[in-house]
Amino acid sequence: MRLTFYGVRGSIPTPGAAYVRYGGNTACVHIELEDGTDIILDSGTGIRLLGDSLIKKNSPIYLLLSHNHWDHIQGFPFFAPIYQESREINIYPGLTQLNEPDQILNQMEGSLFPVPKSALKSAINLIELPAAQNRFTIGSATITRLAMNHPGSGSAYCIKADGVKIAYITDNELYPPYKKETDFLDFAKFADNADLLIHDAQYMLSDMPTKNGWGHSVAEEAVKLAMASHAKQLALYSHDPERTDDDIDNVVKHCNDYVTVAESTLHVFASSEGQTLDFSKA
Repeated sequence: MRLTFYGVRGSIPTPGAAYVRYGGNTACVHIELEDGTDIILDSGTGIRLLGDSLIKKNSPIYLLLSHNHWDHIQGFPFFAPIYQESREINIYPGLTQLNEPDQILNQMEGSLFPVPKSALKSAINLIELPAAQNRFTIGSATITRLAMNHPGSGSAYCIKADGVKIAYITDNELYPPYKKETDFLDFAKFADNADLLIHDAQYMLSDMPTKNGWGHSVAEEAVKLAMASHAKQLALYSHDPERTDDDIDNVVKHCNDYVTVAESTLHVFASSEGQTLDFSKA
């Protein structure tokens, strides 16, 4: 299994010299299984560059969406494979409230985008699983999903394949002031023994209480979850658009101070655009 980050920024793209090392594109992660299956987590602006690579193939693409907020779907109209003749694109919507599974396509309608969804040449399949079905397979991978704590909710995902477990939990508020969809301990069980936990770390404790209830976790809580779930690695994700590369360096250092005090073996790093983890070489 190979995993590559194509977009790691939260809320809005951040161009500029202060955001070069970690990148400014919004949420998109690509997983390539050993059997060649391509699984994509979210369709933020980072998916555009991924499309430049995947257009060279003709195999099916599987896109798992966490939710419909714009930073997680806005790259889709610029994803080159959707314009390929008969290219199979399978989209799994997040379990959102309201239930609006086709919003990723509706953003291309009316005055919002010049190319309507009806003009796409690819074979797009919107796969709506029953709400109670939280386990399914894609290629050689077993996928499980869990409701996340975020305004409008959505889905977290675990992907197990090739002897590797990846947990993707973004735009998730571990201790929200509103009614929880999922408790901390359930997230810990969900990500139990993950080889990699990718978790929302948009805020710091110093950002609170101003941003309490906005649907994102503080980095310190993500570290706590990673240690509680016995994850091997934690990738801090959904970086705040206000946070520069140097700011993110400081977040990582701060988080590793927590790990040191806890005498944990957890490896914490900030996800960065273009970063690839090859688990077949682990």
